[in-house]
Amino acid sequence: MNAPTNSIGKKTPEEGFTSIIRDRIDQAIACTAKLPAHATTFESMASAIHERFQNGGKLMTCGNGGSAAEALHFAEELTGRFARTRPPLPALCLNADPTALTCISNDFGFDQVFSRQCEAFGRSGDALMVFSTSGKSPNIVKVLESARQRGILTMGLLGFDGGEAEGLCDISFLSPGIDSAAIQECHQIAMHAICNCFEPTT
Repeated sequence: MNAPTNSIGKKTPEEGFTSIIRDRIDQAIACTAKLPAHATTFESMASAIHERFQNGGKLMTCGNGGSAAEALHFAEELTGRFARTRPPLPALCLNADPTALTCISNDFGFDQVFSRQCEAFGRSGDALMVFSTSGKSPNIVKVLESARQRGILTMGLLGFDGGEAEGLCDISFLSPGIDSAAIQECHQIAMHAICNCFEPTT
């Protein structure tokens, strides 16, 4: 008798989901196990952000899709709180406002949804952190170019070979993940490690 299948022809949970889930977990473990080798890069990012904050600058973040969620997460951890209460830190996510995104993409094209906001809000002495699994998204490349023109420190949590974005970042991290999910899982840990540097020590 054939095993029962669901509506899209896959095996039922009893037949096949366990191995799929275990494979996903194994990939995450293999990827994140390599992160300690990159601790100095994360330290450099945290120190650079701290220096900007100390001198009255701010951090801008952005990404697309799942990376947009991570960019938003990073900014809210700094403006709100991470683990303990401390003064709010000036972080601004450029993919947070749907009215800005739709206005700019409608009038100027989606390639400029971040760069135009960088032109509006970015100043010399600020920092920009982009999240991108490929480093090839035109809107990510353009915002990095815009930031560099304005004397803004550029950083990237990237994947694969880093794409064009890697060459536009003053500090970059290439996740060792072999697919977008594992890359983003590493980015999440890196982002939390950086957030932890801003926690009160007493």
